Amino acid sequence: MKKISTLFGTFLKIGAFTFGGGYAMVALLEHEFVEEKQWMSREEFLDMVAIAESTPGPVAVNSATYIGYKIGGTAGAAASTAAVSLPSFVVIYIISLFFDRFLSLTVVANAFKGIQVCVVYLILSAGLKMLKQLKKDPFDLCILAAVVAAMVGCSLAAVSFSSIYYILLSGAAGVLVWLVKKAGAGK
Repeated sequence: MKKISTLFGTFLKIGAFTFGGGYAMVALLEHEFVEEKQWMSREEFLDMVAIAESTPGPVAVNSATYIGYKIGGTAGAAASTAAVSLPSFVVIYIISLFFDRFLSLTVVANAFKGIQVCVVYLILSAGLKMLKQLKKDPFDLCILAAVVAAMVGCSLAAVSFSSIYYILLSGAAGVLVWLVKKAGAGK
């Protein structure tokens, strides 16, 4: 029961102080569960990030559910999911009560501009930490270069694809790589 309350408190804190959604939350989750509490290894954490990104739903909720289930079973998953969602729900509910007046405040507009900078930093920080964990073999570096080139190319060309296409293409590429490696190992 102590782990469940610890999970709830931790995810409540992370949910309350993380702006920008799940990707901005990744660095905080890694610090809390890999470095501080040591409840997960880095490899398990990277697997969790991959699963949270590829399953339907918000990354923050998927991450909380995954970690909660790993640490505390079904009760841990429920507590973590509720805790990470609760702060956002409360804030949005309060904002909805005063929405028109809230948007017209210049202080609020300036605060959101400052928050955007923090979100970019948190996402960049999480990406760089994951990049450091990447195996440095030529194949992985080529995949990384191809993904970065595709992202930059689509951004510069203002091409917009549905996330479903990215998931399907990445899944197909993963299966293709697996088949090539399996065929190479069979020789």
